[in-house]
Amino acid sequence: MTVDAIRFYEKRGLLPKAQRSMGHFRVYGSNDLERVRFIQQMQALGFSLREIRELVELRARKTEACETVRKLLREKLAATRAKARQLKQLEAELLADLRKCNEEMRHRRKHKPCPCPVLEEVEK
Repeated sequence: MTVDAIRFYEKRGLLPKAQRSMGHFRVYGSNDLERVRFIQQMQALGFSLREIRELVELRARKTEACETVRKLLREKLAATRAKARQLKQLEAELLADLRKCNEEMRHRRKHKPCPCPVLEEVEK
């Protein structure tokens, strides 16, 4: 992890201000390292920094946080599924356009070239 990332996490309230050594280097304990690992894990799951800050705060509450965490996970799952549907639609559109280009390229082998069908097509 970079120094800039650590500073960024501190500014965003994800990490507490670190104690400093005699040489003014930040000194972190095992709890801080565990928190950094947790932050990275939550980022990998697609949570925003705002959501991660909330999860970090909930983490301190232990057992009382489970219902809220479950709600956040359900929301993230729903958003992820919606995004997956959008990406599937985008994939289908890109494949359709690629087929049009491939057809035009095959057409050009035997006929005079036509304008690119993808560039000429206007959605109605």
